[in-house]
Amino acid sequence: MYEILYQGMEEKKEYEEIVKKVLTQCFQEEKLENTKLSITVTLTTPENIQEINKKYRGIDKATDVLSFPMFEKEELEEKIEKNDFEHEDILGDIVISIQKVEEQAKEYGHSFEREFSYMIVHGFYHLMGYDHIQEEDKKKMRPKEEKILKDLKMNRD
Repeated sequence: MYEILYQGMEEKKEYEEIVKKVLTQCFQEEKLENTKLSITVTLTTPENIQEINKKYRGIDKATDVLSFPMFEKEELEEKIEKNDFEHEDILGDIVISIQKVEEQAKEYGHSFEREFSYMIVHGFYHLMGYDHIQEEDKKKMRPKEEKILKDLKMNRD
């Protein structure tokens, strides 16, 4: 279902437990638990995420989370509907700056776990083909994110 990579930082069991809990909930919510879809979650530093952001998006600044989906939304929906997962398919990659998560948790006044969970859920829904650039798209994505966080009892503090 997922793999966790560390880039420029030390491994922490706490991070892995949160990733497992959140992605398990995401997969259950979207009825993907019986598929062979997998996600790679890379936990990294602001410097590394800035480099990735510059390389792949042409934006030379650090960010909190990046998502790299392997499918277009319609293609993925069709595969899910037909349960067309004969072999393992990569849903995509999520890259998260742990330092940025820590900073934003303080800035927004809630726990590290809540902010980290949100980043994972946010990245997951980007992999599922959702976006938030246009207001109409945001209205589809945000409720899905909030439902996962509510189900995990990770409401805003």
